[in-house]
Amino acid sequence: MNVMKQAAIFVRTNLWIVPLVALILWGLFRFLDPAPPRTLVMTTGSEGGSYHHFALALEDRLEEEGLTLELRPSRGSIDNLERLTDGSGEVQIGLIQSGTSHVLNASQLSRLRGLAALYHEPLWLFQRSGLGVERLPDLYAHRVSVGEEGSGTLAVVRTLFSELADGARLQELNGGLWQALPAEAAAKQLKSGNLDAAFFVLPASSELLGELVAAPDLELVDLRQAEAFAARLPFLEHLTLTEGLLDIAGNFPPQDTSLLAPVATLVVNNEFHPALASLVLEAAREVLREGNLLDEPGRFPAAMPMELELTGEADYYHRNGVPFLQRYLPFWFASIVDRYVVLLIPFIVIMLPLLRSMGPLYTWRMRARVFKWYDQLRRVDKLIINNQIGGRLNEEIEGLQRLEEDLSRVDVPLSYAHELYSLHLHVRYMIKRLETMKPGAKDRDDGELELE
Repeated sequence: MNVMKQAAIFVRTNLWIVPLVALILWGLFRFLDPAPPRTLVMTTGSEGGSYHHFALALEDRLEEEGLTLELRPSRGSIDNLERLTDGSGEVQIGLIQSGTSHVLNASQLSRLRGLAALYHEPLWLFQRSGLGVERLPDLYAHRVSVGEEGSGTLAVVRTLFSELADGARLQELNGGLWQALPAEAAAKQLKSGNLDAAFFVLPASSELLGELVAAPDLELVDLRQAEAFAARLPFLEHLTLTEGLLDIAGNFPPQDTSLLAPVATLVVNNEFHPALASLVLEAAREVLREGNLLDEPGRFPAAMPMELELTGEADYYHRNGVPFLQRYLPFWFASIVDRYVVLLIPFIVIMLPLLRSMGPLYTWRMRARVFKWYDQLRRVDKLIINNQIGGRLNEEIEGLQRLEEDLSRVDVPLSYAHELYSLHLHVRYMIKRLETMKPGAKDRDDGELELE
């Protein structure tokens, strides 16, 4: 039997595996994650604000990597949380100030995961010079702006006064001395003397912060108990603003000053494709590489402080850096390889035993080409043993002789020739055995017959 014929028999023998492999692949592909999208929608903050400024820088960096980041300005963290949890799927990622997620219910929180903390944005408390505020309760008798309704500023201030068991103070905003004003309006009212103090959540690079620092009649409150608040509220950190850090020529602040600082965080919902986490985080690392007055270079993005649980991919990034394949391959190509490696492993596990069965099946097929003829030999042997051969003796001899002729046309590989030639001998043995049973044949004991 030539090689091509053997190959053809091998293929025909194992054709059953083709539909089975197709079925396995179909099943595995059903569980394969879809490819990462090329567009991501991000809810940011007010145009001109620090969130939007960061998002613009992130947009440019991601565009270099082939990912389009669509920006949706908003009123702030609370607005961003509402967009991320409204179930529409229009927005997949957003910037959230730590300490604001308490406004969500359990169902809404379950839709959100964190990617990273990005930078400190301290809670600044400015007062009119000489007001003498050192602790939060000192504000009760004064005109104070506590941040716009729905803003991260108001959310943090509410939490602080809740720790003082005085949340009722914030419920009288509309008719009392305290007002819920946007940051720009609060700064204007404070500088004009219409307010005594105002809270702001701003990054150190904010232009509005620069205006407040430059105002001659304002001073920054050195908040006592800041370290105690930070210990009780994990989303806040205690920062010490060193003397002259904001304005070294004007020596502002005039002494080391304690601040409480939430952080800007990057948050995603269930519509965010997990494979994009490392790409977004690496882009954020490039944007934040140089740090700022309050954050040393390389400090962010970081896993802490975060209110929300990190995604699995974000947690891996913070522990180990960029995934292995992405260190050597472009992101999109690495993503394809990564997805199909995940598919390949179970495919190999399933296919190995199937492939191992192909050889034995071929062996069985080759031997079956020979062994199927033994049915006729066994039938004749039983007739002899049961003395039922009778008048069919010549007929059976002729049948076995025809079988010999048929066997001469059977083609098997050399490795299976032994079985074929053994069958030839057994057929010849059975013919001779029957011939000794003919009338007038030389009397010969069956036990004396030998295979030739």
